[in-house]
Amino acid sequence: MVTAVDMTPLDTAAIRAQFPILEREVHGNPLVYLDNAATTQKPQAVIDSLTSYYSTMNANIHRGLHTLAEEATAAYEGVRQQVAELIGAASHREVVFTRNTTESLNLLAYTLGARLQPGDEIVLSAAEHHSNLVPWQLVAQRTGAVLRFIELNDDQQIDVDTARAAITPNARIVSVVHISNVLGSITPIAEISQMAREVGASMIVDAAQSAPHIAVDVDDLGVDFMAFSSHKMLGPTGVGVLWGRRELLADLDPFLGGGEMISVVTREESSWAALPHKFEAGTPNIADVIAFGAAIQFLNAVGMDAVAAHDADLTAYAVERMSRLEGLDIYGPADPSERSAVVAFNYRDIHSHDIATILDRSGIAVRAGHHCAQPLMRTLGVPATARASFYLYNERSEVDALIDGLLEAGERFGFDRGA
Repeated sequence: MVTAVDMTPLDTAAIRAQFPILEREVHGNPLVYLDNAATTQKPQAVIDSLTSYYSTMNANIHRGLHTLAEEATAAYEGVRQQVAELIGAASHREVVFTRNTTESLNLLAYTLGARLQPGDEIVLSAAEHHSNLVPWQLVAQRTGAVLRFIELNDDQQIDVDTARAAITPNARIVSVVHISNVLGSITPIAEISQMAREVGASMIVDAAQSAPHIAVDVDDLGVDFMAFSSHKMLGPTGVGVLWGRRELLADLDPFLGGGEMISVVTREESSWAALPHKFEAGTPNIADVIAFGAAIQFLNAVGMDAVAAHDADLTAYAVERMSRLEGLDIYGPADPSERSAVVAFNYRDIHSHDIATILDRSGIAVRAGHHCAQPLMRTLGVPATARASFYLYNERSEVDALIDGLLEAGERFGFDRGA
């Protein structure tokens, strides 16, 4: 169970107490975990859910008539309903479980992409993660479809004007990121969805960085499909979500074939199970899906609006403090209110890998590299960045520790700490 916590205002001390890993030390220093855009830490309730499943109801689902199978099936399908409610879906049958956001997007590229003809256009943005770029490149190579890109504006946000130019009557698919994992910029999805709808294109959104941090409603956004992952929102790894409008999913062919996704099989042909099982071949990741339900319960107890407000406050504080450091460049919108809980940066020409290594010696975990967004790095004119990313258990004192760690890194490379 999730321990009751007074969440108004957000009580980070009470929240942190529910995350065992935050008590550990790294290289003799308290852990400061600022790599949440890559994966988040897990509360005790999620850990307990995994243990409970394997200790009390371990069984395969949907097929068995014995008690354990029925209990496991009910728990698994209950999480599907939780996900539907979390994102405002019309039905739990619109929720498909995959391994991760990447698989969800590949499923769409495989199924929707098979229908494309030479000259059809796939519209992406300059800020896409490789997971929402490479699958569409493969589709274009197979079908002769053309990739078009929405560019960034001067504030390093996805530009609505270039979106309007990119989404032509030839567009069949528009697939864009909701919140950039590098820039933290928030895409005006509802506006772009309207443009896609006007030309009859399918609208897909990569919500890997938005679903964990803000309230997401698929109807308000006006999208056709959405993909996100459990592990970026307190849940286990190995669980992704694909949401799609029921009539659109029903019209797609299966992605994988095998057990569970069938209705009738003969030697010559097969027919498919009803939604969502048509897209869930084989034994799924039962324990981790059920534990994802515990993560959703935790987020619901906090409230997504409270999470968003906390993240916004912490991000604004980080941007303000980091902006004071001479020689530090921050990427993404200058106005902190226009970004989510991601701050990518470079400091004093020190390679991002060196920054991450030095910070790690102080127990501070950040990401360094191209963040699976090499085309975006080229657009920014840099080979890589360091990235600090925040979540509901982070505190201002951890931002202060980051600043001290950066100053120490500067000192090691011969820069004046006081500059």
